[in-house]
Parts: sequence; C-alpha cells; structure tokens
Amino acid sequence: MDLLPPATEPPAGGGGGAPAPGRRLRRGVGFRSLKMVSVSMDEPLPAEPVGVAYGRLANGLAYYVRSNPKPRMRAALSLAVKVGSVVEEEDERGVAHIVEHLAFSATSRYTNHDIVKFLESIGAEFGACQNALTSSDETIYELLVPVDKPGLLSQAISVLAEFSSEVRVSAEDLEKERGAVLEEYRGGRNATGRMQDSHWALLFEGSKYAERLPIGTEKVIRTVPHETVRHFYHKWYHLSNMAVFAVGDFPDTQAVVEMIKEHFGQKAPPSCPPPVIPDFPVPSHVEPRFSCFVESEAAGSAVVVSCKMPADRIKTVKDYRDSLAESMFHCALNQRLFKISRRNDPPYFSCSSAADALVRPVKAYIMTSSCRERGTVEALESMLLEVARVRLHGFSEREISIARALMMSDIESAYLERDQMQSTTLRDEFLQHFLHEDPVVGIEYEAQLQKTLLPHNTIPPWDEEQIPEEIVSQSPEPGSILDKVEHPGIGATEMILSNGMRICYKCTDFLDDQVVFTGFAYGGLSELSEDEYTSCSMGSTIAGEIGIFGYRPSVLMDMLAGKRAEVGTKVGAYMRSFSGDCSPSDLETALQLVYQLFTTKVEAREEEVKIVMQMAEEAIYAQERDPYTAFANRAREINYGNSYFFKPIRISDLKKVDPIRACEYFNNCFKDPSAFTVVIVGNIDPSISVPLILQYLGGIPKVGNAVQPLTRDDLKGLPFKFPETIIREVVRSPMVEAQCFVQLGFPVVLKSTTMTEDIHYVGFLSKLLETKIMQVLRFKYGQVYSVNVGVFLGGNKPSRSGDIRGDISVNFSCDPDMSSKLVDFVLEEISFLQNEGPSEEDVLTILEIEQRAHENGLQENYYWLDRVLRSYQSRVYSGDVGSTFEIQDEGRLKVREALTPQSMQMALQRVVPFPCRKQFTVVILMPKSSCWNSFKALLTWSPGGFSRDAKILAGMAGAIVLAVSLWRYSRSTLRS
Repeated sequence: MDLLPPATEPPAGGGGGAPAPGRRLRRGVGFRSLKMVSVSMDEPLPAEPVGVAYGRLANGLAYYVRSNPKPRMRAALSLAVKVGSVVEEEDERGVAHIVEHLAFSATSRYTNHDIVKFLESIGAEFGACQNALTSSDETIYELLVPVDKPGLLSQAISVLAEFSSEVRVSAEDLEKERGAVLEEYRGGRNATGRMQDSHWALLFEGSKYAERLPIGTEKVIRTVPHETVRHFYHKWYHLSNMAVFAVGDFPDTQAVVEMIKEHFGQKAPPSCPPPVIPDFPVPSHVEPRFSCFVESEAAGSAVVVSCKMPADRIKTVKDYRDSLAESMFHCALNQRLFKISRRNDPPYFSCSSAADALVRPVKAYIMTSSCRERGTVEALESMLLEVARVRLHGFSEREISIARALMMSDIESAYLERDQMQSTTLRDEFLQHFLHEDPVVGIEYEAQLQKTLLPHNTIPPWDEEQIPEEIVSQSPEPGSILDKVEHPGIGATEMILSNGMRICYKCTDFLDDQVVFTGFAYGGLSELSEDEYTSCSMGSTIAGEIGIFGYRPSVLMDMLAGKRAEVGTKVGAYMRSFSGDCSPSDLETALQLVYQLFTTKVEAREEEVKIVMQMAEEAIYAQERDPYTAFANRAREINYGNSYFFKPIRISDLKKVDPIRACEYFNNCFKDPSAFTVVIVGNIDPSISVPLILQYLGGIPKVGNAVQPLTRDDLKGLPFKFPETIIREVVRSPMVEAQCFVQLGFPVVLKSTTMTEDIHYVGFLSKLLETKIMQVLRFKYGQVYSVNVGVFLGGNKPSRSGDIRGDISVNFSCDPDMSSKLVDFVLEEISFLQNEGPSEEDVLTILEIEQRAHENGLQENYYWLDRVLRSYQSRVYSGDVGSTFEIQDEGRLKVREALTPQSMQMALQRVVPFPCRKQFTVVILMPKSSCWNSFKALLTWSPGGFSRDAKILAGMAGAIVLAVSLWRYSRSTLRS
C-alpha cells in the first residue's frame, strides 16, 4: 500500500527465475511444428475426461483428482450437486439457495460459522477462497486452500463431505441466515436486476425455469419453515447427484483419491432410491416474443435480441468443428459490429453477440447493444440488418481470416502455457464435464484439432476499410544504453536510455506466453486549474475514440488480428501511465504501440468528438437517474470537501468541454520519454527483447526545450479535507424498490516518522475490520450479505516528507429499517477493538490470510510488476530501486513479526481517531419518503407475434447489461 494510486490494476502477484536463453522462441516454434491430426468427422471424442483420476465410489459419488503445480502449495476443491432452483416446489422458491448458505453456517461437526473461521485460520479468505453458487440446475461449493501443512487438504475435503450430507437445518440456524439471504435478494432488486428478471421470464415463458429464479421470492425467504428446508436438503442431496473435485499441488493423486474415499466412502446410499432429477422442457414458439421495459432508474438504453435453441452436446469431431464455426461466426460478427459503432453518427455505442448455455436444455444466441436514449429502434434495425446481411452474403475473406487468426492466437497461447494453467481453471473444466458432459480431451489434442480444423472453416458484400500493413511505417533509429545496473535482490536489470527513459526488466518463468509492463511519469490531473480540469479530464476518453496509436480503433483492431498485444493509458491524479500485456512473440508489436503513443499527435475531429460527447451525455443522464450515484456523490462531497476535483461532471460542465484542449493535454501527457520509468516483467529473453526496447522505447525522440520532469515533491496535492466533527446524513432518493446502502468513514493520518511501518499496518487493520465487522453483522446478527472496508491514502501532497492523509470506510447494504442500528454495531465493534484489542486467534487469521495472498502473488507476473512499481513510487526511493524494494520488504516482515493483539490495538488507536466515536461520517442511502411504490416500472408483455417490421423497444440498465450478465445470471450470480 502506498499513497499514490497504483499504476496497474490490483494484481494477483508472482516472482521467479529467468527462462533459459531462447526458450520463448523454441516454445513458439513448438506450436507451429505441432502436427495436425487425421480424423474422421464421425470420430467420437473421449467420453471420460483425459488427464485426471476419475471414478465413482460405491455410494454413487463421482470424483475428479489431478495434480497441478500452479499455484504452488494450493488446491482448488469443489463439490457439485446436480440440483438447483428449478426442482423447487411453489413453497420452496429460494430454498436451494438457502441450503447453500446454511452449509457454511452449521453442520454436524461445525456450528456458528465455524467452517468459515477454520478456513480463514488457514488463509482461505471468505468470499475469495471459500464460496458457493446456486443456479437453476446446479449448486457448487468451492474452496481454494493451502496444502503446505500436514492434514490441511484432508480437513478441507472433510468440509466438503459435511456439505454433502451433514448440513444442520435448525430453526435457529435458519433465522440467523434469513437476513443475509434477504439482503442478497434486496441487492438484486435494482434496475439491472428487475430487467434481468423480466427478460428471463420472457425467454422461458411456458416453462418452470421462468418461475424458478435461484434467489426465490421474498415471502419464502422470510417465512419458509426449517422443516421445509430440511426436507428439500434430504430429498435432493444424494451422493449419486454429486461429484467432488480436487486439483492442486500435491504429488500423489492416488493419496488424494484415498482421502476422498475416507471422508465420503463411509456415507451409505439411501435405503430407497433417490428421486430422479426430472427434465424441465422449454417449449419453442413460432412467433417472436417482445417486451418493452421502461425503468425510471435505468443506467442507459439498450436492445436485446435473443434466439434460443436446444442445447447441443459435443460428442464427435464434427460437433467440435461446428462449435469452432459458431465461435468464428460470433468473433467475425463482433468485429463488424465494433466497426459500425465507430462510424460517424453510429446507431449504437456498443454491440456484441455471444452464445452460451442458459439452462440445461437450452442455449441462446444473444445480441445486445447500448444506444442513445431515443435510439432503440434505430439500434434494433441496424442489428437485424447485419444479421440479414450475413445470412445473405456471409463474411468477407478478410473477416474470416481475422477471426481465424484471433482464435488461433488464443489456442496457441493456451498450448504454450499448458503446463502453467491455474488449478481453478482445470477444476472448472472438470465441473463442466460432470454437469454438462462437455468433453475434456486435453489441451494438446484440442490444439491439434483446432490447428487442423480452423483453416477449413468457412461461413457461407461488406465494405472493407483499407488496413495498413505496418504499425510503424518507418523504423526509428535505436537509442543506446547510458547506464546499466543489476539488482539481484529483485532479479531485475535497470537501464537508462539515451532519451532519458528508465527501463527495469525482470525475467520470469511463471507463464510462457506473457509479458506485462507499465510506464509511469509524475504529473496528472491534480496539476490542473479548475478552469481546465473538466476539458482535460476528458482527454483520455476523446483521444481514445480518435485513436491514440495513429490509427482509428476499428482499423487498429484488424491490424492486431492474430497478435496478443494490448496497450492502454491512464491519467490519474498524480501520475500518467501506459500499461501493456502481450505474448513474448508479440513484444515488438506492443512496443511499437508505445512508440506510436509518444509520436502520434491526436487531433480532435468533429465526428469522433460528437460520438464521445453523445456517450458521455447518455452516461451523465443515466447517473442522474441512479440512486447510488446520488449517494456516492454526496458521500464524496462530505468526506473530501466541496472541491471541483471530487465533483461529478454535469451536463452543463460537458457543454464547456474544449475537445482541442483535451487532446492537447493528452498529447503532452505522453510526449517526453525522459519523464517515464518503465517496468517490464515476464518471459523475456534479453538477447531478443533489449534490442526491441532500444529501437522502440529508446527510439522515442527527445523533446526539444523540454522542461524538467516533475518529481513527487513538485506535485500539487488534492484539495482534501475530512470533516472535523461527526456528520450523520441520510440521502433520500426516488426508488422503484427500497434499497439501502451505508458508508461509515474515518479520517486516516499516517505520521511521517512512522509511515514506513504504518503503511503496512493499514493493510492489516483494514482486513481485521472487514473480518470482524462481517462476523458481527452477518454471522452474529444475519443482517448483511457482505462488508467491504476501503482505504484511500491520496488526500494530500504526495511528497517525500509530511504526513499521509486519507480515509478508511466501512461499506455495506442492509434493510433500510436496520441501517442506524447496524451503524451502532459497527462503532461498538471498532470501539471494542480499540479498547480491548483483537484476540490472538484474530491476529493469527489475518496473518495467515496475508501470507497466503503473498505466496500466491510471488508466482504471478502482475504481482512483481506492482511491487517493483511501488518501489519506484515509494517516498523512500532515492535512485536505488533495489534498496527501496528491500526496505519495503523488511518493513512488511517487521510488521508481521511485531503483529500481536496489543500492537494491532495500538495501531488502530494511532491510525484512526481514538476513540472512534469522536470523529466520523455516516452517509446512508434511503428510499425517498414512503412513496417509493409510486415509481414502479411500467412493464408490458405481448406474447403474441408481430410482423416483419415490428419494433422492439427495451430500456435497460447498463451499457452492456444483458450480453455479459444474463447467462451468468442463471448459473453463477447467487454466491455466498
């Protein structure tokens, strides 16, 4: 944790040795020399999964066990039950999901959420490493546990065994869990949730799936007796309907199979045969169905076109080839839809097409577009026009070749990293085999199949754009190395180039097909005056639409087809940065994009600017309708002061934006190479990579008459001032259905003299607060679904000296009538921790969670990228990144060694106000007065048919609402 915003997204971490010279090149050649296979289209694919110990116990339980080294000393476990909400009776609606909640609450061996506490005590954090989901057709319990100590794996498998048959369903257990389930239900009753529910009902009208959403009904959640829940559990939870999965870093798969037999084998099958899980057909319909959904809280307008069909099973090579053709179709169509969205005056802002299995018997093709508020008809017509065009004329050869190249690149990457797959990925593959009979043939054979079949897949007039052949039209003159330093403590090499750019690269062997990098320079939005802020803050958005690499985005998309190279930019409060992720074989392409970023002058063009402004205007209107936006804006205003920097942009502000100034600002952000430090981590062969770095990063021209680059001491701090008194405020907003969200904030001050240690203490304290408040609000009182504790430490000038200021906030949603009482519970818990301190068990749990996260991180490129970046950005950095890295590492270890109940108590008194009740803010989002029912959405159904030119109007929440959420909604939204 540091006071500056991270230059990369929060990573998952890693470290390691350098690969052997030339290794990357040989691996690439390995895929290209992979032999194609001679197969008959009728040849069946293996029915049993390849590469896994697979079998069934005498009691009917299936098992899948595989040894896999990534992440090290971890195992991904699951228990899958082929039963979901669709089997529920009318008085059981939501019971399948309630059972899933109760499993973590109490079993024959564990009570009072002791399962959660045990798993957290070994470093398996609740939510991240222990979770579950309920869908229409299945229930899945998931664990990610360490296996570096004797007995841990066996204990974790015993927990899954408890879930399978030993869940205790008492009246007391149920009453304590109702509140958490109700809050999960309430959390889904926003605009997006209502839209999803209505579209789901339309899709499955006439089938039981339409009436059995996994969350159930509020009435059942509130009133269902424990006897009904227990009856459901004992009726459907039979080992013959289940499978257990174990994929992880254990050397002996047979020993794990024996553990499964030990914990599950003694469970006898029922004396009477369990009920057969029935099939629930989804009737087809001749005439199209349509609906209009008008939503007062909608975050945007969109159109959805769904075409459902029977779910197919991949049994033969021909089936697999057909699935590739389907993927190629959607890939090519999405490329075309993107280009349309970037035309002058486009019919929609974004549009995509996808396919997925929604429920066991049905899959669907779904096209979704987001559009301007009164543009739904135009968007629909354009979507249907392209489908008709493809049906009549097919795709061009170029479109097919681009789609084929993209898919071939994906399978090549998977093949190159076949020995470095995450255990969770493999586990999920085996889950699909058990639940949906998806074949598991092994990545080697799948790569051979795709390499054999893709070149022959075609899809029987599209006006193509002219696509340049080269990203950089004229190769730049390479730069030179002025200074070079090795940092053995990091395993990294640092170079100063002739144009002043600083490069630090670290070679790893975590993933054969990954190189990640970030370049940053000090100086960002905090330097701007109020008059310039709004225009310049739009710079990245406007420039991105025009094209920051010298080409329009639609053209660049085709140029990058078949390459795995992505580069993006960010302009933050104190820094501007660029980040990339690429294959080692495409590192040259990624560095060419960076070269283009610095040498391209983005100029505001009227049509592109018009599109950006339309999208921004729609987003602002959507935010003004959203209750949570009003709440967040007010909370920010209270906590950070009424400053232009923290104010939301309004329509009136948007009209003042100067696109020319916005582009000028963006161009200046990425102009001077001497201001930037670039960190590169991944499967790098220096003999190949360094010459590319010198050519494209070293070749960026120096800036004539450049001013001295900003240092962290030159930066202007944000206008931040936390209130000095207690503030309690209720934000009332019109709502269709009652929602409530609470933010409880405390100022944080880290003294300069103790900052090096306190920066680590803040991380431990935030996790302690999150864990303890969750135990109180959910596990003790059953009133929330989840709790989040957030930390902001960028509130003052980020110089090398001076205190660090910010805030720490506790966030949760709850029943509106309980909000004030829950705030008091939170204050009581924090007061208790400040006065009495945490328990020894609490401290050990937090230490274990942090250590496990750190160990996982050490195996990931992004983790090392982030650590090296933070060393450069640390206030103790004075030119030697190696020593700074060592100081930060020592600081973490020093805090870990000193972490006791007493030291955490003192840190909590030191970091936040003591007593906590003397200075804090509480902002609560509540429905406006008692008349929120008057804002009910207008929903009309028309089950009949319509003519060819009929219009479908659908106003829905979110810019890409249904495309990415609808099918996941049926399968994985209800997580505990």
